[in-house]
Amino acid sequence: MKGTKRFFLEIAYDGTAYHGWQIQPNAVSVQEKLNLALQTLLRTEVETLGAGRTDTGVHAKQLYVHFDSDNILLINSPDRFVHSLNALLPFDISVIRLLEVEASSHARFDATERSYEYHIHFTKDPFLVNKSWQFRDRLDVPRMNEAAKLLLGKKDFGCFSKSNTQVFTNICTITEAKWVEVAEKLVFHITADRFLRNMVRAIVGTLLEVGAKGKPISYIDEVLASQDRSKAGTSVPAHGLYLTKVKYPYIDPIKE
Repeated sequence: MKGTKRFFLEIAYDGTAYHGWQIQPNAVSVQEKLNLALQTLLRTEVETLGAGRTDTGVHAKQLYVHFDSDNILLINSPDRFVHSLNALLPFDISVIRLLEVEASSHARFDATERSYEYHIHFTKDPFLVNKSWQFRDRLDVPRMNEAAKLLLGKKDFGCFSKSNTQVFTNICTITEAKWVEVAEKLVFHITADRFLRNMVRAIVGTLLEVGAKGKPISYIDEVLASQDRSKAGTSVPAHGLYLTKVKYPYIDPIKE
């Protein structure tokens, strides 16, 4: 289409009410709601593609999606466009900004780094329902952090992935993996160039085997060497997981 340009949207959402990011039959997704709002505003069919896919109940503090359009509103009034789009979206999905990018830019393949957090709390708190996982027992955080260091680097993480995911490689490079205590909460931070399906939730469950059940720190190395999902810990619930950051070489982060 003549005059068509490519745009990135930076969005955030509470994943509680959705069956993940990606459109799927017989289930409500974030992508479905976003596409519908875009089509209503632009009065034409719009297809979006996200930087990744989050599972049912998983939240995103930052996700980028791209789409193509020739609508002049996107060029002349980007702030107005964002305001209007937010007005059409449900309360639990927010558009943060619109960016015009090169025609070859790709929200998924151009991302160089992704970060996640997993939130755990220990006392009953009605304001954390569906936002953090309540864990009954106290955890040995120093030992879990020692175990997390064994995840760093370029490795095959197939032991933490769902089976039959149709990926070409299980190799990922993790640059950060650590637990941080915040008041009465515990937050796991992890950053990598890419992630496999269910990888973060499986890693957290495996680290809890060290911190709660007394497995040795070397257990992480044993699981990695096994390349066997059944050797790793149980996946933790989705509602404690947040996609927090996606980096691109050509996008400057919003200054705090």
